[in-house]
Amino acid sequence: MAIEPLLASRAQKAFIITISFQAVVVLVMIAIVFRLVEDEVTFTGGYKTLPCYLALFALAEIFELFMAFDALRMRNVIQLIGILLFHLALIVFSALQVRQTRTALVKFSDADCAESFDEVNCDGPGSLWRRVEPYLIVTPCVIAASWLSILFCTKQLYEEFGWAIFHVVGANPKMKTMYQWYQIMICFLKFDFFFFTGVTMQLLIVVLSRNSAEFAITIIAIPIVLILLGLCGVAVQREIKWIMTISLVMMLAAESYLSLFHGIQLKTRPTDLILVYKLVRFYEPASRAQYATTRATLTIFTIVAFLLLFATFAVGLRCFADFEKGLMESKVHGQSYTPVKNDVKMQVLNGDSIPALSDKPNYLPSGDSAGMGQPQGSYLGGSALGQRISIE
Repeated sequence: MAIEPLLASRAQKAFIITISFQAVVVLVMIAIVFRLVEDEVTFTGGYKTLPCYLALFALAEIFELFMAFDALRMRNVIQLIGILLFHLALIVFSALQVRQTRTALVKFSDADCAESFDEVNCDGPGSLWRRVEPYLIVTPCVIAASWLSILFCTKQLYEEFGWAIFHVVGANPKMKTMYQWYQIMICFLKFDFFFFTGVTMQLLIVVLSRNSAEFAITIIAIPIVLILLGLCGVAVQREIKWIMTISLVMMLAAESYLSLFHGIQLKTRPTDLILVYKLVRFYEPASRAQYATTRATLTIFTIVAFLLLFATFAVGLRCFADFEKGLMESKVHGQSYTPVKNDVKMQVLNGDSIPALSDKPNYLPSGDSAGMGQPQGSYLGGSALGQRISIE
């Protein structure tokens, strides 16, 4: 069975087309909402939720499209499953934004609006909220419909990529398990990038003041964390132990750097976790109003980012334990779409031409690490064939 080239199979094409179509529709809906609001209000205070919403969805759709192409290129089944889960998260996020956008736009109570109707700040026929609401509702519906389509495609791709992985690491169960942990690690690092960027984007656009120390610390942390994720990916692929060690230590620091800053600021223990501190900040009375228009999404992003980074650290330890066990060749060179080939020669036996495997078949670069790289003798390498008897 030959390995299908990139985007050659029907399932791969359907997978990419579905995600691309969904991305276009969603971005158009959000752009319409942004334009309708921009014509009526200035993006200050609670209205900053709207540009943040557009920026997050633009990032999410571009990120998902990149992840889809990358999963097909790498034949990464784990990443396909991650995309399905990420798609579910987009459905939840888009549904939450309907309520949060209403919170940002509708500032007057029904009683106040009954006395003096304001088109921008009230909820009623002809109001700004009623004009943008249909476009906001379309978004989760489109994402949910596309999820069903990519779920069907993922099932077919799972069967297709299972054969490809066999060509990368062979039939050795231990090698297959180690390779799967490696795929999980790489997938986690990519999602770490998105959720970290999502949290910092919301903090910088909606919450933090440009004159605050927390704003400066967040800006400084962005390139540091991105470099950390990139180096960790290189280290786990190339099995560079000292870089991997530094990356794992820095992951723990990344989980606690904000808590260290706030711990000093609030005179509490600097070992308090960022998750606990941030969740308290979102809901405590002193700072509740500051997070009013983005509290729900910030809560979800913070929890997911924290748990995902912690899971990345744990899987990183598992991958570190698999270093120097013969998997590096598969990780570095085993992602090519070059199928396994055998040189075919025609041999003439008793007047009939039949194909025969050569004595030196070609293997994928990863074959040596899986115990399959040594040239195996062909079927003609043993005793000579006797006279063939035709059944025709």
